[in-house]
Amino acid sequence: MSSAVQRERVLVVGAGQMGSGIAQVMAASGRRVFLHDAVPGAVDKGMAGMRKSLEKLAAKGAPHDPDEVLARVEPVEELVDADLMVEAIVEDAATKQDVFRRADAVLGGEAVLASNTSSIPIASLAEVTGRPERVIGMHFFNPVPVMELVEVVRGAGTSDETVSEIVELARDLGKTPAEVNDFPGFVSNRILMPLINEAAYALADGVAEADAIDTIAKLGFNHPMGPLALADLIGLDTCVSIMEVLRDGLGDSKYEPCPLLREHVAAGRLGRKSGQGFYEYP
Repeated sequence: MSSAVQRERVLVVGAGQMGSGIAQVMAASGRRVFLHDAVPGAVDKGMAGMRKSLEKLAAKGAPHDPDEVLARVEPVEELVDADLMVEAIVEDAATKQDVFRRADAVLGGEAVLASNTSSIPIASLAEVTGRPERVIGMHFFNPVPVMELVEVVRGAGTSDETVSEIVELARDLGKTPAEVNDFPGFVSNRILMPLINEAAYALADGVAEADAIDTIAKLGFNHPMGPLALADLIGLDTCVSIMEVLRDGLGDSKYEPCPLLREHVAAGRLGRKSGQGFYEYP
């Protein structure tokens, strides 16, 4: 059995939509998962979300028993030792660096420290640790239990062994890994976020209403979801943060977030999670 598959103890930091989804797929693969979130009540909410997801999948014929999967997830109040950490917290470099700095001190020297970041350079996380060769990006997609892709991001110091392990781990989880190099936004968000940003400009300029813009993307581009609805699912605050990472990291003003996106975020209209974004969610 390979070292990747032997990484049986996984610490997931962040119990939001992405973190709880990552915890779910790790536990469904038979691994023991420690779930941590500094936000009060977040782990309880994440566990409830996992149960709902697992029951929905079971109703569709998935082979995993929800009770058995959840029994392998242990809430923890602090970072604990594990074979692998997957960080899935807010898309803010300084906050992520703090997690990586603390994890480096808590987890054993052989542990891999992975981030689910969708845009922040892996090198900026590796530099605060003493193990840059074992720091890597493991970017899942939402909803994690359903979406097949994992973007595996190689930092400048990431070893070939670590990349191979995480690629194999992704496959063991039933995912399809795609290897990319460490640039702001990687591949997925370097392509996706400008699409969302232009859709927001089209709405702001009065080119069409939101539903028409999304219908054109779905039927014209064969996308399963329109860019404005997708932005609501991701979170408009997250979209703005990623655009800013692209703008600053690539030094190009074409990545400046659309003023309408900023307006929604300033007003607390963050998308599905707040009940309103480009659309309303009762």
